[in-house]
Amino acid sequence: MTDAVVTGAAVISAYGRGTEALLAGLLSGRPAFAPVQRFDVSARRVRTAATMPESPDLGTELTGAIREACDEAGLSQADRARSPLFLAVHGDPAIARAPQAGQPGLGAEAFTAAVAGRAGLAEQGFRCYMSACVAASTAVADAAAMIRRGHADRVVVAGGYLVESDQFALFDAGRALADDGQVRPFSAGRRGLLLGDGVGAVVIESGRLARRHSSPPLARMAGWGRSGDAYHPCQPHPEGHGMARAVTAALRRAGVAAADLGYINAHGSGTGHSDPAETNALRLALGDAVAAVPVSSTKSLHGQALEASGVLELIVTLLAIRKGMLPVNAGFLGADDGCRLSLVLGEALATTAEFAMSLNAAFGGANTALVIGVP
Repeated sequence: MTDAVVTGAAVISAYGRGTEALLAGLLSGRPAFAPVQRFDVSARRVRTAATMPESPDLGTELTGAIREACDEAGLSQADRARSPLFLAVHGDPAIARAPQAGQPGLGAEAFTAAVAGRAGLAEQGFRCYMSACVAASTAVADAAAMIRRGHADRVVVAGGYLVESDQFALFDAGRALADDGQVRPFSAGRRGLLLGDGVGAVVIESGRLARRHSSPPLARMAGWGRSGDAYHPCQPHPEGHGMARAVTAALRRAGVAAADLGYINAHGSGTGHSDPAETNALRLALGDAVAAVPVSSTKSLHGQALEASGVLELIVTLLAIRKGMLPVNAGFLGADDGCRLSLVLGEALATTAEFAMSLNAAFGGANTALVIGVP
């Protein structure tokens, strides 16, 4: 098997455009949450999210991020035309309000094909992932597996979510949003999640192909794991059995011992059920080593980007270990006995970590774990 490596990355968030803006925002420790101006929230219980200014277009932003990631990877137009797109989105943003006569030409597959075409990627072999908050991380795992097994040389993985009125209303009506305007993962007094803009793209290639480029890889896709709880339509298994299996599988595939894991960017949604379940999962999977592994959830800073979370948080994790600084677990008020982890609190933490993990979970009990290594 060949290595799978990340050779290009691009991102857009409420902190601004580009990886430098995102990293600076995260390491400042200041959450990006603010009153929503993009649409009318006057009738909502919660009126806060992490959004970019104005109302950007999802297709345009995805196309730009993909092109930027391909530029960083040094891909020619011919290289791009041979590279399939694995895209994680909630769906075609235009279909909900399109007249019925115009809907047959819309949909997730058509949207993915259009983004791939505008970005100059392959016309065949694209995939669309819509599996909620594990959509992008599942796409990354599929891409890495295909490359490791020699079924592909290169895949571009992208994901995008821009806070919009429909999903905002659903989460607000379900009382999932934090009414105090902050996300407080693993903390006493946590009150829920907050949505956030996120558009990201990564180029994943075989190590053999990447060695032809002049610039070194950004990271190595060392391991990945996926699992399902088969427990409840919305709530995770309280003992964390499903996520523990994903973590264990990712570490085994990477050949990394729990004690060698230098950072975990947790799913950390800041909700009452999810955070204790994730804590239990990490205790099960890591054993005694859990006490020494730094953990933070960067959703406390950039918000919950739904289908795009996996690629956004992979890029965050990659940037953090390359910089040697781990973002804080923001919003912390005090210890919760059900969420005892080695949290990064107060300010960013210096690290020499060689391996880091990004975790995501979704409604329906889906779990993903991605392990990256410094190349």
